[in-house]
Amino acid sequence: MVFKLDPTWHVELEKEMEQPYFNTLKDFVTQEYTTRRCFPRPDEIFAAFDYCAFQAVKVVIIGQDPYHGLGQANGLCFSVSDGVTFPPSLINIFKEIQNDLGLPIPISGNLERWAKQGILLLNATLTVREGEAGSHQNQGWEQFTDAVIQTLSNKKEHVVFLLWGGFAKKKGSKIDRSKHTVLETGHPSPLSANRGLWFGNHHFSQANTCLKKQGLSEIEW
Repeated sequence: MVFKLDPTWHVELEKEMEQPYFNTLKDFVTQEYTTRRCFPRPDEIFAAFDYCAFQAVKVVIIGQDPYHGLGQANGLCFSVSDGVTFPPSLINIFKEIQNDLGLPIPISGNLERWAKQGILLLNATLTVREGEAGSHQNQGWEQFTDAVIQTLSNKKEHVVFLLWGGFAKKKGSKIDRSKHTVLETGHPSPLSANRGLWFGNHHFSQANTCLKKQGLSEIEW
């Protein structure tokens, strides 16, 4: 199984991908994809990086696991392929955008359109076994994606990090907040949203305000 990263990211993460843990991770993922049904498709494992070059990153959204239902995951956190029913968290994301910016709920839940505008849609774990949430956790992906976040924090300036829920907040705890904007709120899942921890966060308008202040183009959410 080929682990090929976008060239702009490969330059930044080459040393990380030469670490012993990453070779062990590759062996694990290859075995899983050979013997089980796993998601996303092999060619979409690094989709977050493929659609958003390192130099282009303006916003980072951190998810946890890919969706584990057939046909859902496409390598971008919270995103589903065209024609797939919106998962509950994605519905709540779109509802908050509607409330925040007055935009209609989109027809497609495919967030490629965000990634192409400079949003890194990064799951902490990039693969999962069908029907088994968290089945590829603690195999090395988290260490790799921690390195991604640390590299962005160290080498870039004025990135807007959107941290939704306790897991994402912990994942982003080492971001240099003197250089970057970090917006935190509850997770968009119904459990969190129904407790009043998601709606009204205005992260989407706030992110655009931050980008505009830096002379960067705003995101078309």
